[in-house]
Amino acid sequence: MPFDTRQRKRTASRLACAAFAAVCAMMPWASTADEGTGTVAFTDADIKTILSHGPWPTPEVRDPTNRVSGKPDAIEFGTRLFFDQRLSGKGIVSCATCHVPERNWTDNLTRGVGMTEVDRNTPTLTNLRASRWYGWDGAADSLWSQNLRPLLDARELAATPGHVAQLIRNDEQLTCRYRKAFGAPPPADDEALVVNVGKALAAFLETLVSGRTPFDNFRDVLARGKAPSAGTYSEPAQRGLKIFIGKGGCTHCHTGPNFTSGEFFSTGLSRFAPLGKPDPGRPDGIRKVLESRFNLLGAYNDDATRQSAAHTRAAGLEKTTVGDFKVPSLRNLVLTAPYGRDGRVETLAEVVRHYSELDPIRLHAKDGKPATPLKLSAREQTDLVVFLESLSTFTNPWRPDDGGRCN
Repeated sequence: MPFDTRQRKRTASRLACAAFAAVCAMMPWASTADEGTGTVAFTDADIKTILSHGPWPTPEVRDPTNRVSGKPDAIEFGTRLFFDQRLSGKGIVSCATCHVPERNWTDNLTRGVGMTEVDRNTPTLTNLRASRWYGWDGAADSLWSQNLRPLLDARELAATPGHVAQLIRNDEQLTCRYRKAFGAPPPADDEALVVNVGKALAAFLETLVSGRTPFDNFRDVLARGKAPSAGTYSEPAQRGLKIFIGKGGCTHCHTGPNFTSGEFFSTGLSRFAPLGKPDPGRPDGIRKVLESRFNLLGAYNDDATRQSAAHTRAAGLEKTTVGDFKVPSLRNLVLTAPYGRDGRVETLAEVVRHYSELDPIRLHAKDGKPATPLKLSAREQTDLVVFLESLSTFTNPWRPDDGGRCN
């Protein structure tokens, strides 16, 4: 394949070591024996903010734009497609090539590699259901339309609608599973068929929800109006949480149970595409989503009311600047290194240091006013990292299921 395999292995090995170090770093989560400074005090306002980050997991909500969302037969069909290399143009890569289950559905590489290396870091596929926009620049307004981009991109799976349609029609098992998922045989229209492949993949991806974390347990105790028992959530994690919801101002972008607003901001963490060219980010994403015939304004939206397309209709009115990118979820963050749109930051400590020491000219809020550098102390930075680590769990609830033959 057209990339340096040895460099990829070296990168993966280095990040595996970093992941092991992160496991060791997470030991303070459930130990307060050596601290002895008492419980961190949270005000009523603090607790209200903390409670807004749950409960977890959130209730399942079916996607009205996808008629097979939540349908077991579609989930099973989408699962098979996700791991099937034949879906790619040359039959040598699959969705799972970049989104590896054991790596929290990412690849831990600086930038993803399909048929060739792409410009951006591979995001995790967990906790995508009910999002408003998809991709670093929000160039897709539904999970199923987002699935079509890597499928048809020459740098990733490099397939065509004709190739995908022929595979589904000519494979007895895939044809059978398509019929069970959609209630009809594969259509003669190649494009309509490939869109339905995107919808089956979306039905599968909606099931990828990360497990509960030490933070969730702490949050739920507070929700019951009780004081957490000693040893359940460490003081460093609590101090880091206090910074996160207070001095750090992190909840301006990282809101709700999934710790993301789902919107777009310029942080200075990732400024340039490979070869040093600026990456437009959100402004280009808006152009792409409005030009796409697969958007929610088009014929493939299964929502007869078209209420789901409201945000797409309003996208052209967004106030954006070059370099705005989607705010990522912080859940399972410790498993998704390296960080940033271009994957240039290898550790959480570097991310926190970046925001602590940021030049105010490089970070602007939506109102155009420059942000004030946090200037966190060394201990404050460590505490914030410990808190961020407490948003991760090494429990992967997904398990492969062959499903047997389709009859």
